[in-house]
Amino acid sequence: MRTDVKHFLLSIEDGIATVRLDRPERKNPLTFDSYAELRDWFRDLHYADDVKAVVFASNGGNFSSGGDVHDIIGPLTRMNMKELLAFTRMTGDLVKAIVNCGKPVIAAVDGICVGAGAIIAMASDLRMGTANAKTAFLFTRVGLAGCDMGACAILPRIIGQGRAADLLYTGRVMTAEEGERWGFFNRIVEADTLEAEAVAWARKIAEGPNFGHMMTKTMLAQEWSMSIEQAIEAEAQAQAICMQTGDFERAYHAFVNKEKPVFEGD
Repeated sequence: MRTDVKHFLLSIEDGIATVRLDRPERKNPLTFDSYAELRDWFRDLHYADDVKAVVFASNGGNFSSGGDVHDIIGPLTRMNMKELLAFTRMTGDLVKAIVNCGKPVIAAVDGICVGAGAIIAMASDLRMGTANAKTAFLFTRVGLAGCDMGACAILPRIIGQGRAADLLYTGRVMTAEEGERWGFFNRIVEADTLEAEAVAWARKIAEGPNFGHMMTKTMLAQEWSMSIEQAIEAEAQAQAICMQTGDFERAYHAFVNKEKPVFEGD
């Protein structure tokens, strides 16, 4: 997996990729370039066997302030419809790339997490926050609709339709306490241990059967559009495929020998 990125920070260690936006003095806004490079990196991730899980981390006490006012919002006001649609499709493609990357993604959220930053956290599989986390889907506060980058489809699945409607209509801040109570955050931790705990969580997941994790992520995304009957059949096929893996056989032999299985991802 390539590490020569230019518009965000990236490190890969022991199969865990840590990604973070790199403009802490402005609370880590996204630019046209960082949107596109993140989209391309997450697309490539699907084919990277050396990365088992991803932590999308905060930087300088904040996760992301969303689209940069000067680098994105201003130019958007001068674009025609064709250009605007190209932009909104690109931002949606980032969400699709995260959802379809085949690897568990953990968002480690501290401080400001708003606009497109909130969407990135939403699109992640798991979310860890701090008491300082302030999450807002603030699109209506800048004169737009709340239906941005899949928010109206994904957010209700995480926190429920009524709560999502509240956040998407008003653009108000969801506190960390609300986020944990509503199920947006899986857990709340201290700010000074946030990244270490998120990485430890990622490592714990990466110790498991990574082919199985890929299949789990795929089915979590696909089964929302299936009937119960279709979902059960799709899971039957997915599990039959997993039963052909070496990790399944390793788990069996480890159980028989009363040992802890060591998964290798094949």
